[in-house]
Amino acid sequence: MFSWSCASRGRGGSFGAVLGDPWGLGGASFPGVDGWDSGGVHVLVLGGTAEGRRLAGELAALPRVTRVTSSLAGRVADGVALPGEVRVGGFGGADGLAAWLREHRVDAVVDATHPFAERISGNAARAARAAGVPLLAVRRPGWEAGPGDRWVDVGSVAEAAAVVPSLGRRVFLSVGRQQLAPFAGVDPCWFLVRAVTAPSPPLPRHREVLLARGPFTVADERALLTRWGVDVVVTKDSGGTATVAKLTAARELGVPVLVVRRPAAPCGVRAVADVPGAVRWVAGLGRA
Repeated sequence: MFSWSCASRGRGGSFGAVLGDPWGLGGASFPGVDGWDSGGVHVLVLGGTAEGRRLAGELAALPRVTRVTSSLAGRVADGVALPGEVRVGGFGGADGLAAWLREHRVDAVVDATHPFAERISGNAARAARAAGVPLLAVRRPGWEAGPGDRWVDVGSVAEAAAVVPSLGRRVFLSVGRQQLAPFAGVDPCWFLVRAVTAPSPPLPRHREVLLARGPFTVADERALLTRWGVDVVVTKDSGGTATVAKLTAARELGVPVLVVRRPAAPCGVRAVADVPGAVRWVAGLGRA
């Protein structure tokens, strides 16, 4: 288990323990987990990821957890049923989330959102602190370049849009449908845009939109890059295995990859790298 440093960004951030902060509140006072004493615990899972779906199921199976609520942004509907309750939509910022935590007597929050869900994670940190509720983040490890990879790190999607014409003209754009606007004015390039659901304008002028959901195999990605004559890939450092195959295919074909580094994480939030770590954390709350 580790805590995000205030300067943690991208793959090179350093992590260190928050001593004397067992609840992951970054030093804020915490009166205790009421649910453990009353025999029932309510856990809010901020989800929308594979980790969030798996976590909801595993927490629901814990004997002392009587209520699990999964909160989804609602942008992508995959039809997968979730154990427990499901809440779709925003809370109205950090203040709204803090009020919801109090109203629904939430005993613990697990932030299992996408590594690039910067606004949601920030609101969760502020709300948990205000409501006095322990918070944990599940952050899958980022990708690491290996021998033969031709990666170029950039700090934002906007920076990727500025750099991409210098690397190629036929671009496989895999940054999610919410991040396409910066590429709308990059007219020298043609873009193959892959997304789960149809993106909304503004979009690149020269484009082909491909609707598909991972995971993808290396053979799938190699065929895709070859068929469309892709000479540069743009992706975010999402980590995990669902979309990593495109990086292997790019390496095999000698195609450069623009990798957008992860945004800075909220300060002082305790984090684990996987679902088992989160389950252990919840199971250990309220114990001496």
